[in-house]
Amino acid sequence: MSEPTFGSTKLPAEQQEALRKAKRLAWISIAYVISAVVAVLLVMGSSQAMRAAWLEDMLSLLPPLAFLIAARLIRRGPDAEHPYAWHRSIGIAHLSASLALLGMGVFVVGDSAMTLLSAEHPTIGTMNLFGHTFWQGWLMIVVLAYTGIPNIFIGRAKLRLAETLHDRVLHADGEMNKDDWATASGAMIGVIGLGLGFWWADSVIAIAIGASVIRDGIRNVRTAVAGLMDTRARTTDGKHIHPLVHEVNRSLRELTWVRDAGSRVRDLGHVFHVEAFVVPDGPIGIDQISAARDRLAALDWKIDDVSIVPVAELPEGLDAEVAHPR
Repeated sequence: MSEPTFGSTKLPAEQQEALRKAKRLAWISIAYVISAVVAVLLVMGSSQAMRAAWLEDMLSLLPPLAFLIAARLIRRGPDAEHPYAWHRSIGIAHLSASLALLGMGVFVVGDSAMTLLSAEHPTIGTMNLFGHTFWQGWLMIVVLAYTGIPNIFIGRAKLRLAETLHDRVLHADGEMNKDDWATASGAMIGVIGLGLGFWWADSVIAIAIGASVIRDGIRNVRTAVAGLMDTRARTTDGKHIHPLVHEVNRSLRELTWVRDAGSRVRDLGHVFHVEAFVVPDGPIGIDQISAARDRLAALDWKIDDVSIVPVAELPEGLDAEVAHPR
């Protein structure tokens, strides 16, 4: 079996193992979500909260599918038609899944609000199973527990792997899984509310679930668009400037022939492309440029491509901050 790669970048052993685990986890996640979708569909009745939870479960299939498709595409190396390889596949997959998530959240909120305003009174009846008749709400609660609890552990595992692979689709998927317990808990409250005669509780909880989906959608759309807009390279969760950005500048300024340096670091999804600008402190040759390029490429496996540009003065808009000395 060939070693997994991101384009022309060969992965270290830790990332190879993480990628294999992430793919395996994505397939497990898909199988689990399908079973949850079927289980909720069989018991949801006329509950709006159960319907919202079912729709969110359906949507949670998108991120692992997007991850698996993108993971296959990004193995392709660069060619004349795709000189930067297929790394952007991960960003496109992230944006597609985020827009679907946002759209469905808007639908759930709108549909549940209409039900609430029209004062529809959904009911939960009884059912007979293996000769025993009981309130159907108990079965709904059991199914909701099944859709919520395993996702906590699956989400945490995905977040750990996302950090190792610098994968935002996997990170967004893990965050959604981790938060699914809130959706399941909310739907349980809606079902119990219906059982106690609070007809409005079901729709109110469904609106809250929809609002949570919208929040996730907006957050992920914002992060995905920022990545495609080539903003400063950030950590996987998008909260901080990636430390490699300042490490690149520090490494360049440590060179004896460099008077000043700055860089543009482009995050392509898993890997970074670095455009480094240096102000030489005298005449320089090709060997020095090549050595500087190799020095930056050796900083981290994520640095996929490096361009060194000697200039008389640093252009505007560069990142010129440096990391603290080790």
